Amino acid sequence: MDKKSLKRVIDVAAGREAADLKIKNCKVIDVFNKEIFEADILIADGIIAGFGGAKFPEAAEVVDAKGAYVAPGFIDGHVHIESSHVSPAEFSRMVVPHGTTTVVADPHEICNVCGLDGFDYMLESSEEIALQVFLQFPSCVPATPFENAGAILTSKEIAERIDNPRVLGLGELMNFPGVISADDEILNKIMVARNAEKIVDGHSPDLRGVRLDAYAAAGIRDEHECADPDELLDRTRRGIYVMLRQGTSCHDVIRLLPGVNENNERWCLFCTDDRQAASLVNEGHIDNNVRIAVSNGLDPLTAIRMATINAATCFGLKDRGAVAPGYRADLVLFDNLEDFKARKVYIGGKPVAEEGVYLAKDKHAEPKNVSGKMNVKDFSAARLELKLKSDKVRTIKLLPYSVVTETGAAHVKTDSRGRWIRDEQDIVKIAVIERHHGKGTVGLGLLEGFGLKGGALATSVAHDSHNIIVAGDDDNDMVLAVNKLIAMGGGMVIVSNGEVLGSLQHEIAGLMTDRHGKDVADDLKALDILAREHLHIKDYADPFMTLCFMALPVIPELKITDNGLFDVRLFQPVTVEL
Repeated sequence: MDKKSLKRVIDVAAGREAADLKIKNCKVIDVFNKEIFEADILIADGIIAGFGGAKFPEAAEVVDAKGAYVAPGFIDGHVHIESSHVSPAEFSRMVVPHGTTTVVADPHEICNVCGLDGFDYMLESSEEIALQVFLQFPSCVPATPFENAGAILTSKEIAERIDNPRVLGLGELMNFPGVISADDEILNKIMVARNAEKIVDGHSPDLRGVRLDAYAAAGIRDEHECADPDELLDRTRRGIYVMLRQGTSCHDVIRLLPGVNENNERWCLFCTDDRQAASLVNEGHIDNNVRIAVSNGLDPLTAIRMATINAATCFGLKDRGAVAPGYRADLVLFDNLEDFKARKVYIGGKPVAEEGVYLAKDKHAEPKNVSGKMNVKDFSAARLELKLKSDKVRTIKLLPYSVVTETGAAHVKTDSRGRWIRDEQDIVKIAVIERHHGKGTVGLGLLEGFGLKGGALATSVAHDSHNIIVAGDDDNDMVLAVNKLIAMGGGMVIVSNGEVLGSLQHEIAGLMTDRHGKDVADDLKALDILAREHLHIKDYADPFMTLCFMALPVIPELKITDNGLFDVRLFQPVTVEL
């Protein structure tokens, strides 16, 4: 805000000038005192000037809220826009009508594919849209040194971008063993953020005791990977903000609510992390977190505080998060404190959504340097042969409704040449194929508890290096799925009995599409139905979301990369054979 705008806001607040907009007959939600009071709201130059007086000049525009509750716009504390499968412009179209006005996004996914080109694309493509998008610079590209990603981003690259005012800090430090052991390059990255007076995000599942002390001592200030209320208390006790996540696969709000109390609720906020387009259409965004929390006993005003001012405070966004003079006019109107269905949404004092209809006219950026990212070498059916030295094997064992896995153990069948053969057990082959530099690496393993039979699933969305991941019970179907994926330039494919049953192209880095979000959601739903009806995927697993997390070697316990199986607890590669 410049001096001229500041003077105008003050003059409107004092009644010397007319406001640009007055929203009258409001039930204002006061997030500071957790109270509700009735007032009009005066807005000038996109800023809340005040609540008006009896002899104030009439505003240029007057909107009657008709007794609606008016809350600050919701803030998502940690999200990967790429996981919605749509571009930032389309993401804005999908979340703003649900009352979300600001997100803190970590472009970790596209940076693992495209490096700085990916980061710059996310900055550019989110510049001229209604949604306020702030970025964290990814700290772990690649996520571990034990896989092949599309880029390597060091402290040097971070220093080149960290001073941008839309970059709030260093993204989730998934390499918590590196932090705890005081790895030199990890410390370099942290120091870049510290010297720029920017925050450092956490990512430390199941970290406790002195190891958590060491992690917190590095300056970690927020966390979205808590598994239970005890972990929430451990982190808030150390001055770490905790995010209650509700993504497509990870449902943590209900699990963590018992840890939220009147003493620590100011240290709690909401995030979605990874949320597909279909989930956004069918369930909502941060309003879904709020709705779930309130329906499970959390005080509505506490929930709104967690969705607004707590997030703003955590990230140092001092201009938003409250309905109060001097704050941005990012507002959401709703009729009750139960379903939180947004009647109208304002961003910077401009109406951007009404009754679920998006009103903004956003600019869509061309993905000039982030498309066509499929460089696969020497792939054939022979690369999928899983030769075993023993019939006793490790399996990646799924846990219901979770991306956390266990290390399973099983006796399996092999043929005369020692190659794995599918039997009656719920175990299928899983493979990761390098797609960035033509290295030709293929990692093989066995996945237990997925339910898959009669075909194959493949996707280029495979956290976090985003190589191709495929699972199936027939090598020919797996090959067909991978080749179709390569031909499309990335996306998702379902194959059964030598036939492609369905696919969804992701032309942006193999991660996103610029198609209309509702169409993408419909296609994702259709793929989900195909996967369950034809490939019999278990009810407790999201077919593609679950599959893509099997390649994430920083979430316990056993995962797979293009170099093979990886034990997250040991933080080292392991063999398929036990």
